[in-house]
Amino acid sequence: MHLHKLVSGTLLLMAVACTRVSAQDAELTRIKQNFSQLILPTETDEFHLNATLSSLSRTERGSDQVVVELFQRYPSDPDIIRTFLTTQTAEGTWPDINYQDKKRSGWEPRIHTERILELVKLYSTPGNAYYHSAEMEKVIHKALGWWFATKPVCLNWWYNQIGVPKTLGNAFLLFEPQMTDEERRGAIEVMEHARFGMTGQNKVWLAGNVLVRALLQNDMDLVRQARDSISSEIVTGQTEGIQPDWSFHQHGTQQQFGNYGLSFLASMSFYSGVFAGTSLAFSDEQLEIVRRLTDEGYRWILWKGKMDISALGRQFFQQSQVHKGLGTAFAATELGGGASESCNETARALCRENFGPDATNRLTGHKHFFCSNYTVHRRPTWMATVKMASRQVIGTETLNGDNMKGFYSADGATYLYRDGREYLDIFPLWDWRKLPGVTAFATDAPMPVVKGDQPRNNSDFVGGLSDGKQGMTVMDLDRAGLRARKAWIFTDRFVLCLGAGIQADSSLAVTTAIEQCHRHGDLFVLLPGEHWKTAEGTVTASGKEVRFHHNSIGYIAWGDGLRATATTERRTGDWHDVMQMYPEGTTVSGNVVQLCLNHGTTPKDASYRYVILPDADREQTADFDLGTIRVLRNDRTAQAVLLADGSCWLAASEPATLTLPDGTVVKATTPGIYLIAKGTDGNYTALWTSPSRQHTQAELSIGVQTLKLTDTYHYTNNE
Repeated sequence: MHLHKLVSGTLLLMAVACTRVSAQDAELTRIKQNFSQLILPTETDEFHLNATLSSLSRTERGSDQVVVELFQRYPSDPDIIRTFLTTQTAEGTWPDINYQDKKRSGWEPRIHTERILELVKLYSTPGNAYYHSAEMEKVIHKALGWWFATKPVCLNWWYNQIGVPKTLGNAFLLFEPQMTDEERRGAIEVMEHARFGMTGQNKVWLAGNVLVRALLQNDMDLVRQARDSISSEIVTGQTEGIQPDWSFHQHGTQQQFGNYGLSFLASMSFYSGVFAGTSLAFSDEQLEIVRRLTDEGYRWILWKGKMDISALGRQFFQQSQVHKGLGTAFAATELGGGASESCNETARALCRENFGPDATNRLTGHKHFFCSNYTVHRRPTWMATVKMASRQVIGTETLNGDNMKGFYSADGATYLYRDGREYLDIFPLWDWRKLPGVTAFATDAPMPVVKGDQPRNNSDFVGGLSDGKQGMTVMDLDRAGLRARKAWIFTDRFVLCLGAGIQADSSLAVTTAIEQCHRHGDLFVLLPGEHWKTAEGTVTASGKEVRFHHNSIGYIAWGDGLRATATTERRTGDWHDVMQMYPEGTTVSGNVVQLCLNHGTTPKDASYRYVILPDADREQTADFDLGTIRVLRNDRTAQAVLLADGSCWLAASEPATLTLPDGTVVKATTPGIYLIAKGTDGNYTALWTSPSRQHTQAELSIGVQTLKLTDTYHYTNNE
């Protein structure tokens, strides 16, 4: 009897074990199938993304992982494929690749791995001439054999542990049935360069490479660990990763929407499909976090399919705005594996705003990303952005030869978009000391190189306030020997820019740039009492007011002691000077329009005020009534403006007082940014935020009324 029970129990345990193994095998098979289906091309193109991609010039020289993966979707050119097959050497290499390259960015030997993946995808895709082609298979084996035998190593760890294994890992899974035992061992060795660790998107990349190794080894326990490591980053509020305002940080408190953040979005969208339909599928809560990152983050920073320059990070590549915009759209459409209607709806909204013949902007409003010192203002026909730095937020970085001229790129850079082509690939042509919105020294000396956290800006009073439709952004600039109090007010019709307390000890001249963009048509200038004139070459204007018009945008500067310079010129620049991955001599030429205000040398208390009128013709620019903008204060302590709709915007870095036109006295006891409005009942209401994050409550007196205010933003300490 006991023996019978023992035998029965043993058989039951064996059956359970077999069932468990069978279930694991089924899960592994499903995950591999999902993985392969996501890698291989699809012919569905609901949002015209494939058509848009096909219209772009193909590149193998990109350094950005998002761009690399974007062009892995690119339709194969039969002539190029034939060249790959016929020019491969006996050793398995290609003669046009510099295998001795030592660059840390844009490392050329990785092109070898991308060609392997492209050939494997063709070999694995039914319906094309190379499907299971013996010729193709031979070329793939030779290319793999060379890599496994030579084991190329880059000076930049990222390629060795992340970039190369990520590309080859996709090829390994597709080509797994054809790999020999020796090739399988070589593949696993490549994937073993990646280990669990690090933070943010680097952690996700590494875990994704471990996942491929686990699939090659049919190790379900390791698959589960890799999945858990990937999904553990789908949280908000950590130092790196998704922030509470739906921006993304990496390398400390640094906004990284277009670099690490976009790779994070693409990765999570991809893995949501890889694990779909299995016990490892992302939870609804996790999908919702990534969806909100897309909806409340990425949708805001795209305009007509292009990403805002201030979201690119250090990656000022050729066509970077276009590539990153398209990469965002592909990631959005893949989130949730097609099974989540909320994810699908977010993807539809993003794509309909940016891609296809009927693309129309439907997202309007004002948003300040308070964790990232970054402002976006959207109207139906235009978008404006401002990027800043502070003690809390790192402005930018120079790394691996990227962003060699971006020293001032977070000092209040202000970009305005209508058709989206205003600054496209302008980077080699820019005077990087005169980025739009930036106050800086004017000199021909070599550009300082960003080092460490140098772009943090030695000030806490940096931030913004929004009512959802309009907003005010402020920056107390204290950096590189220059100080200035800068402010922006965004409305339905215009962007008002104010500056005060500009001072510097250097004998160098100081300027504030209003605009620096591609020339599209003529630049016109209008002085008081005169008619519009075409501005060619360099035109200077002084007095109390000057108006400019270019490409359906009006610019008006006014105030005592005004000195303005307008320049139209043809320039030539070298991409290598901006991004060292490009060879020296990669030159381009183009026509540029530049508008600047001149503050002289060693200014002590200089100021400025100018307004930008998007979507305005010359007549509207000439007729714009500056009396509708009442600048109540513009000094070192406070900047305050009363608008025609009765709203009053106030930025005070210390307790401040101002008097409204009707005699009402406003006293701001607590530093911060205020929006003050008078109701129909005669009572005032206000919004307030503390840019320095040093206060959570404020007191504001307006006439006999005293308001107790709570910070509009609920800051999370991410330092």
